[in-house]
Amino acid sequence: MRLGGRSIAGMEDWELRPAGPADVDEAAELRAVVLRGDLERLGRFDESRVRTRLRDGFVPAYTRVIEVGGVFAGCVAVRPEADAHWLEHFYLAPHVQGRGIGSAVLGRLLGEADRGSVRLRLNVLQGSAARRLYERHGFVVEREDAVDVFLVREPAARRGRRTERLSG
Repeated sequence: MRLGGRSIAGMEDWELRPAGPADVDEAAELRAVVLRGDLERLGRFDESRVRTRLRDGFVPAYTRVIEVGGVFAGCVAVRPEADAHWLEHFYLAPHVQGRGIGSAVLGRLLGEADRGSVRLRLNVLQGSAARRLYERHGFVVEREDAVDVFLVREPAARRGRRTERLSG
């Protein structure tokens, strides 16, 4: 089953595929590249730990690989918990960032969550540019600390009911 996106102006064809155990090393390396600047800014970059944290939390059953032109370009995981699903390990290779692929992938995941009436949670590092992407897609701050900002997004059906209650 093809889960990819259509080619539109400024965005290449992309595809989501299920991850396998062999994808963990590439995902861990990508995490180190993508998070390095933010972690260094926060004084928390550790060459080994940045990779180990992904390897320790990597569950292929919850993870999808983002391919652009048939080549590994990123990954994303959606891990179920009792009251919400956690959007984790969403990394896109720098050479494909800024082309609308991250927004398209996120849009696909949000559509799945909305169809299943699933609340999504995630966290980003303080000062991360990714926070703006998530907020544009309906995530709101739930709480934050010195390192992380925790965001939540209610499914579309619940967001609509909340708006009706506030305006009615």
